[in-house]
Amino acid sequence: MPRTAAPPRTPPPSTPHRAADSARRRTSASVILRSVLEHGPVARSTVARLTGLSPASVTDYCAQFAELGLIQEAPAPRQSKGVGRPHVPVDLDDARFVVGGVHVAVPYTTVALLDLRGRVVAERELSHSDGTEPGRVLANAADGLGSLLADVPGRTPLGVGVATGGWVDRDSGTIVEHPMLGWREVAVRDALGARTGLPVHVDGHARALVNGERLFGRARGSRSVLHLFVGNVVDAAFATHDEVHYGPRSQAGAIAHLPLAGGTERCGCGRTGCLQAELSERTLCRRAREAGVIVGVNPMHVVAAAAEGDRVAVRLLLERARMIGRAAGLLLDVLNPETVVVTEVGVMYREDCLRALREAVGRDRAAAVVPTSFPESVLAVAGGSVALDVFYRDPLGASPEPIPGPMP
Repeated sequence: MPRTAAPPRTPPPSTPHRAADSARRRTSASVILRSVLEHGPVARSTVARLTGLSPASVTDYCAQFAELGLIQEAPAPRQSKGVGRPHVPVDLDDARFVVGGVHVAVPYTTVALLDLRGRVVAERELSHSDGTEPGRVLANAADGLGSLLADVPGRTPLGVGVATGGWVDRDSGTIVEHPMLGWREVAVRDALGARTGLPVHVDGHARALVNGERLFGRARGSRSVLHLFVGNVVDAAFATHDEVHYGPRSQAGAIAHLPLAGGTERCGCGRTGCLQAELSERTLCRRAREAGVIVGVNPMHVVAAAAEGDRVAVRLLLERARMIGRAAGLLLDVLNPETVVVTEVGVMYREDCLRALREAVGRDRAAAVVPTSFPESVLAVAGGSVALDVFYRDPLGASPEPIPGPMP
């Protein structure tokens, strides 16, 4: 991947007073830019009212964002009903910058570019047909991102986000353990950073999608969000007031061995009915193959068979949805979130699966459960959201130096 990103802004040396001031500025910059993201085109005075910051502060930050190329004035000013200058709204400038997104699944890696609204600009799947050796997979991902970037001239990359299942240590940028890939202590941040020349951020895909949902999806504005990811890997993430819970060395959300009543699958740990063994896409596809519904290991083929009227495929998907509903009910009992987001192929594409899941959760809490906001690009969004979360938490620190020339 070509090293075309502008260098990030370097903060001055820190003292306790300066560090506190820097934290306040980061917070102010974050809430202002997120207000523009959520409400734009929006007048600066409205941003001040929404954020509780002074109009002068909002004007100052907006000037900095405009200089960096992050926002722009909307084409048509709103006319004020009173005397004086009209309120000129500002909006996100989503045509300048992108982030790279990488999601490492068991059968393939997804590479993508996302704009500042979390929308996928370009995407590609890279098969693991030649194996899952970490160096090869990450080198292919870096090359894939470079190819995508070459196809969108004029876009500047701000960084790369990497998401995957298993145990991911965000602070060190390391995939500590991913049994299905056979990875242990893989220094993803260092490896991809060396190949791309960009800042690289790494996180688990359930946590990444919590951040994607709160920034760009149905969970925006929710005070607490639980995300349940059901793929080949089954895991969860929980956030309250915009803060994801990580636990020591980012181990929170590991629910693979949560016992599930009614489960029949033997797990590698020696027990029967562990959540991941029961609900993983590998199990779904194996059952579908045994029933003659599909050949291969692609769960979307089960969804396609159900759409064509295959009753066995429908039954398999509904049974799985009910089991997921039981698991979601257990997590609801413990965490009591305002919103539960479920990423799973049946729930994403079939209303009957969503109904079955909600029925299993229970009538009183069914309305809290929603499918992912990104059914067509969930893995790309997972990777990109890792980088976009970092960006929106510190937009001035994560942005390049001011662009040359006047703003259009």
